[in-house]
Amino acid sequence: MDDGKLHLDTLAIHAGQAPDPTTGAIMTPVYLTSTYAQAGPGVHKGYEYSRTQNPTRHALQDCLAALEGARHGLAFASGLAATDAILHLLDAGDHVLYSDDVYGGTFRLFDKVFARLGLSFDPVDMSDPANLARALRRNTRLVWIESPTNPMLKLVDLAEVARVARAHGARTVVDNTFATPVFQRPLALGIDVVAHSTTKYLNGHSDVVGGAVLTSDDGLHERLRFLQNAVGGVPSPMDSFLVLRGLRTLFLRVERACASAQLLAGRLREHPKVARVLYPGLSDHPGHAVAARQMRGGFGGMLSIRVEGGEAAAIATAAHTQIWQRATSLGGVESLIEHRASIEGAGTPVPPDLLRLSVGIEHAPDLLADLVQALDRLG
Repeated sequence: MDDGKLHLDTLAIHAGQAPDPTTGAIMTPVYLTSTYAQAGPGVHKGYEYSRTQNPTRHALQDCLAALEGARHGLAFASGLAATDAILHLLDAGDHVLYSDDVYGGTFRLFDKVFARLGLSFDPVDMSDPANLARALRRNTRLVWIESPTNPMLKLVDLAEVARVARAHGARTVVDNTFATPVFQRPLALGIDVVAHSTTKYLNGHSDVVGGAVLTSDDGLHERLRFLQNAVGGVPSPMDSFLVLRGLRTLFLRVERACASAQLLAGRLREHPKVARVLYPGLSDHPGHAVAARQMRGGFGGMLSIRVEGGEAAAIATAAHTQIWQRATSLGGVESLIEHRASIEGAGTPVPPDLLRLSVGIEHAPDLLADLVQALDRLG
């Protein structure tokens, strides 16, 4: 059946994953091989060497592309390996604009690695697209976007930013890790490239590290595919298998997390020790209207809270949760709480009173009760 006629939750289970032609195995096998026998010099069955291509990774790439509505997908060993490949499309002297509340690892790659190689980077508050238009330079070649951003949950009008960048001749990339293709498909809004940390929601079980790049631009795909092979930052067959396994329950997991996040956001803002709740699903969120327009079916499973009493109170709250685990990641079935300023380090723009919450699939009232008891300890 034509993938274009199937719903995303069906594609997550079937796209790129036909039963194994040899045995009929329902799950794509883990092809643990580094190389492939040839019938003669240069005569092979489409596979020569596993850095270049592997059937398990191929299945994952096709499935991810289908979910994002892309013609092409490439899998990487981590989200930052995917980001690295995209930045290698640029030349020394090129300029990049990026969301001012970008993931700390992305900023580190920009500032500590590629800036030394002749690229320049500037942050922009893209919640107002006019800011982007003012910041564009003649040599701006790439606009890197997060929406919602990490960890302040800012929203960016992707269609408008794509329009502004395209008119200037700059390409656009959206890190869609927070929203997932369940809630947001940036390519349909005019974005050129989508990036993911597959470590997070797409895998969903906190047992693998991976990344992905999706695009419908044939030329970009060819250049990125060359970089994937030339640089070699590819996922193992087992890691590819684990992400494929996780994708099969993606919709169930993120819909559950989203419903719980919406409940928690509404209830937590009533607590006297919570100064502010940052969640796009709240009607008073500054980006709610944009989120309602470009996100489908929900607002995601991530929220942040700012705690009355400052940094000490935020740290104490995180220290006293019992169900919420103190760990640095997101998108797994278990709920995680992070004091982001401690993770990002000194000089971070993240407010010291902020806690980032990755809502898992536990019973929502249990999650709420755990947070309330931790906040109540503040006195």
